[in-house]
Amino acid sequence: MSAFLDRISERARADKKTIVLPESNDIRVIKAASMVLERGIANVVLVGNEKSIKEVAAGIDISGAEIVDPENSDKADEYSNLFYELRKHKGITVEKAKEIMKDPLYWGVMMVKKGDADGMVAGAVYSTSDTLRPALQILKTAPGTKLVSAFFIMVVPDCEYGEKGTFLYADSGLVENPDADQLSEIAISSAKSFKILVEAEPKVAMLSYSSYGSAKSELTEKVIEATRLAKLKAPDLILDGELQADAAIIPEVAASKAPSSPLKGKANTLIFPDLNSGNIAYKLTQRLAKAEAYGPITQGIAKPVNDLSRGCCAEDIVGVVAITCVQAQNS
Repeated sequence: MSAFLDRISERARADKKTIVLPESNDIRVIKAASMVLERGIANVVLVGNEKSIKEVAAGIDISGAEIVDPENSDKADEYSNLFYELRKHKGITVEKAKEIMKDPLYWGVMMVKKGDADGMVAGAVYSTSDTLRPALQILKTAPGTKLVSAFFIMVVPDCEYGEKGTFLYADSGLVENPDADQLSEIAISSAKSFKILVEAEPKVAMLSYSSYGSAKSELTEKVIEATRLAKLKAPDLILDGELQADAAIIPEVAASKAPSSPLKGKANTLIFPDLNSGNIAYKLTQRLAKAEAYGPITQGIAKPVNDLSRGCCAEDIVGVVAITCVQAQNS
């Protein structure tokens, strides 16, 4: 476990939150629940049929978890009635609301909405769209936030750049091709996320293949405009662009390519112009630099709901649960 995740887990234990794991028929989730409970990171709610969950667990200690079955919970009517009120303008009927609330993902998010849990982690089984759809329908975006986006925390070993080798990459998991305004929103949300999770001052670089007009095209103009908007919206942020990656994170290169940049080659929060570049960059960093990659972590939802990679292992889930706890402490 990295120093970053050690610290996140320590902070989670200091103010323990309740996290819903709705994919309780997956052995990775069961193992993760057991580890979370054993380490004292969070209280855990597993959603589903108790008999089926215990059959999957088969010898794994989940005795400390709460198991909730939407099919026979005494909160079924309360949850379905609230969902009906939230979605009746979309044509949802009471009967349809009752049916939808049997879905573990919708049930888990409703627990968060009602304050019966503080956050939810899913995506080991379900797709990103399936995981985030109920969150957007029930929780919606956080106050003052226009856009839900996703990021990875990258911890690069033996690295002198960033915040002692730690970076935030965004958007590297969700928004495919943000326009300039959306890109500015991603930058502002990412700065807040970096400060919360890494406990250091965010230094935000708006990345491009150009530094300070060294090339000119529609692609660079988008980043230039996003930089302008972000500075208008959040004038206190240390933020600059458009910058090539080396000019953003290497002081010697910054001195040559962008000598007037307030970042001075010390960026730790990297904003990519689109999902292609962000996702490619995080995977290359992870594999070539043997970096630890934590995410995709969502930002901009009113309360924390995080998506997992379907290729995740139990330890990955534990890490995202700990991060979700810290987000909940600050939501």
